[in-house]
Amino acid sequence: MQKIHVKTPLVEMDGDEMTRIIWQMIKDELLTPYLDMQTLYFDLGIKHRDDTDDQVTFDAAKATAEYGVAVKCATITPNQDRVVEYNLKKAWPSPNGTIRGILDGTVFRAPIILHNIHPMVRTWKKPIIIGRHAYGDVYRNLEYKVPGPGKAELVFTPADGGEPARLTIHEFKGPGVIQGIHNTEKSIRSFARACIQFAINQKLPLWFSTKDTISKTYHAFFRDIFQEEVNAHKAEMDAAGIEYFYTLIDDAVARVIRHEGGFLWACMNYDGDVMSDMLATGFGSLALMTSVLVNPDGIMEFEAAHGTVQRHYYAHLRGEKTSTNSTASIFAWTGGLARRGELDGTPDVVDFAKKLEAAVIETIEGGEMTKDLTLLCDPPADHYLTTEGFIHAVRAKLDAKLA
Repeated sequence: MQKIHVKTPLVEMDGDEMTRIIWQMIKDELLTPYLDMQTLYFDLGIKHRDDTDDQVTFDAAKATAEYGVAVKCATITPNQDRVVEYNLKKAWPSPNGTIRGILDGTVFRAPIILHNIHPMVRTWKKPIIIGRHAYGDVYRNLEYKVPGPGKAELVFTPADGGEPARLTIHEFKGPGVIQGIHNTEKSIRSFARACIQFAINQKLPLWFSTKDTISKTYHAFFRDIFQEEVNAHKAEMDAAGIEYFYTLIDDAVARVIRHEGGFLWACMNYDGDVMSDMLATGFGSLALMTSVLVNPDGIMEFEAAHGTVQRHYYAHLRGEKTSTNSTASIFAWTGGLARRGELDGTPDVVDFAKKLEAAVIETIEGGEMTKDLTLLCDPPADHYLTTEGFIHAVRAKLDAKLA
């Protein structure tokens, strides 16, 4: 068949461990045979980030801002064990966090719904999408291990030379620990606007939750700005039939478990990180959850919601057969391709992306799946495919759709 031409290059960010292996398989089996496509390639593998002092991450984010669409493989955020394992110069920050900060983006995560993978929460009938604020808080914190007695203070020094504000955090009688976090009004407003526009575009009710009863300044700042943006966009929301609901985070969690789904849940950074994993597991698996970073100008970066699957990678290195689920990684590519096709005005690219997604879903719903899903599907599967076998099965379905 004649290859489908992708008019504008996608920014491609390679990753680590087993997902890096899968990433190449997807390109070799499901993309290159069908697409005339160029990518701007950035190796965000941990060793290359270390070799470039993490400059490659900044370069990838800059290219994403220029070209508008990126696809990203899962990457390692190293702790001290990983520093030793990979002989790194330092524990480099999360590349996702760096990219989010540069692009001023909000992360939206949604489950991939399959007829034979039923949610573990029996009330859930429709997808619950997480909109995660992707800047600041604990992800850009400063921490200090207190060695002994002393006073910890929060100090703000005005740039205009005014009198510094000093607040006592705690009078320590012995060893302890302190943490400083921050956020900006600009980032919070971008987060609120992105969630509002996503809800309008998807025709979804919008929830937002904080813990403002305890955090009467920090969390309340989020609450008030979000409400201001909702008020500013009320006419658009009313026209789209979008309702806004604010509640405490603990109340939201309780309501989510009893709800049928079908709404966008906007969360602060840490809440969104944790709750997206909870929802992914509740709907089936992290390997069945999409993730897209959206900035206020419509720039988008697509990735899988899960990590690098370290255990499978070491089995792969030992020459053992693996059965690693590539669904979310495939959907990262299809999401990027569909968005690229929309921006370029190339409907054949969008159509290819949709057919590839349908091929993945039909493969799994037809009983051909990786080992992780055999434990979840109904009716139960009596066999499972290897990592390569699953991708080959998807290719067979895709060939039939394109024939």
